[in-house]
Amino acid sequence: MQMHRGNLFLIGMPGSGKSTLGRLLAKRLDKRFYDADVELERRLGVSIAVIFELEGEPGFRDREEAVLAEYVEHMNAVLATGGGAVLRPANRERLKQNGTVLYLHATPETLWERTRRSKHRPLLQSLDPFQRLKDLYAVRDPLYRETADFVIESDQEQVIRLAQRLEQQLRAAARA
Repeated sequence: MQMHRGNLFLIGMPGSGKSTLGRLLAKRLDKRFYDADVELERRLGVSIAVIFELEGEPGFRDREEAVLAEYVEHMNAVLATGGGAVLRPANRERLKQNGTVLYLHATPETLWERTRRSKHRPLLQSLDPFQRLKDLYAVRDPLYRETADFVIESDQEQVIRLAQRLEQQLRAAARA
């Protein structure tokens, strides 16, 4: 798997491990790591939950799109996107044009196990958060698949195998 512009963009549902596995991949591949949600919070000085509370989801998505537009322009980077970044066609196109897109897939049941105790995921704060998670998955999974160059299960073992393959390719390219 060759990385377009040296970039690897991680997409997937909340709880799929984009940030955790992104850090691991960046370290193994000797690339800079960026987390779009963290960058957005750093710029605004407030949490994503506060942005949702003050501006609603449309306002958050506008800000998310602006951050994403900037960070996809980096080179030799690993970028963990927010779970809903693929909702906007412009974001999907930017991701595809500027890097290799990896969808970290997990089932709603797995995602629920990983996120059910989290209090900082505004879209999962509902009367029935598991149903909400399933509803989000139903809408987003096709968009992730449309955007992704590769789909892998989001367990750490799968990601480590991918990182090893990428490392081998990078070494081979350096020798050539």
